[in-house]
Amino acid sequence: MPSLEQANPTFDPAALPAAIVTGLYVHIPFCFHKCHYCDFYSITRQDPQRMTRFVDRLLREADLWMDRPPMLRPRTVFFGGGTPTLLPLADMRRLILGLRERFDCSNCVEWTIEANPATVSVEYCRMLVEAGVNRISMGAQSFDSSELALLERHHQPDDVPRGLDIAKSAGIRRLNLDLIYAIPGQTLSAWMNSLERAIGLGTDHLSCYGLTYEPNTPLAVRRRLGQFQSVEPELEIDMLRATRRRLVEAGMSAYEISNYARPGNECQHNLLYWMGEDYLSLGPSAASHVQGWRWRNRPHLGEWENAVDRGVLPSIEVETLAPRQRAGELAMLMLRLSKGITHADFTARTGHDAAELFAEVIDRLTPLGLLDVTSTAIRLSERGLPVADSIMAEFLEAASAS
Repeated sequence: MPSLEQANPTFDPAALPAAIVTGLYVHIPFCFHKCHYCDFYSITRQDPQRMTRFVDRLLREADLWMDRPPMLRPRTVFFGGGTPTLLPLADMRRLILGLRERFDCSNCVEWTIEANPATVSVEYCRMLVEAGVNRISMGAQSFDSSELALLERHHQPDDVPRGLDIAKSAGIRRLNLDLIYAIPGQTLSAWMNSLERAIGLGTDHLSCYGLTYEPNTPLAVRRRLGQFQSVEPELEIDMLRATRRRLVEAGMSAYEISNYARPGNECQHNLLYWMGEDYLSLGPSAASHVQGWRWRNRPHLGEWENAVDRGVLPSIEVETLAPRQRAGELAMLMLRLSKGITHADFTARTGHDAAELFAEVIDRLTPLGLLDVTSTAIRLSERGLPVADSIMAEFLEAASAS
């Protein structure tokens, strides 16, 4: 077992609960271009040799979690980025097989890798299938060339069906497309055209996100400089509601605010997040959660590399959530789900009765039509969806104040 220095004086890995962790996230930060709306940690202009050394270090970081509590036995694995499929084929294969050698993946039911539509090939996808990957999530974002240009996406609309066909021909059947609405200048008709293109491609899962202006991203700076105006809130709400109606018609109901799937095709890894379950993460900037402990890795490739080379967990921002704080955050996450805060699940995870803990918020927001409350669950109503963030913040505050 590798010895661990203290990377963070408040984080003693030996203090973590002896839990069985069923989720693994791996952050691969390489991109050939930084999209103007993206605030995920990513870096460009990396050569293959640096990527090979990166995989070496990812596997060293994985070594630090072997044979010690908590035990990682992944039921779901998710490779995000960045653009994971920029890793050279041999290095991606080595990474996947290396993780399988280190951890018991015998119960893994879902292994997802994010991909840019322009970066997939038949050979690469066949390797993924042989290595055990069974799901790909592609960033389509839009089927309008001018909208892609504004977002600084470096692919064209026709790359998306081509990429999906390549993945299907290699044997990958579980496919997701990411789409963005409320792009500056976008009309409801233009958004629905993109949505129809996506529906026509026949995937069983779609993620449809309203564009957000994360601080200090190029897109947020350009808006601040007056180079364009964001979509009016009323139009964005119309887009959200039209999306939900159309996807129900297409057999893909919303199981989370921004995620739609045919029955049985929900993203199991993301459900793990929304249900407040445990996950370990590898790679720079990646966040972990184990039984109320949470931390993230250093969001800097060089600093992350240096820590791993010293046999140090590259952790920062370590905190242990108080029981009521955990309850409030779990409520926020569960409210994102269409099934909402189910009383049985909430009580099993927190020991609290949600109806009692959040009684004041429920009594105040239900008459306003923002919540649907039954004997089994507390859900956002259709009227509450557009103000979901504000409602969830009230649940968090109520738990902390109780």
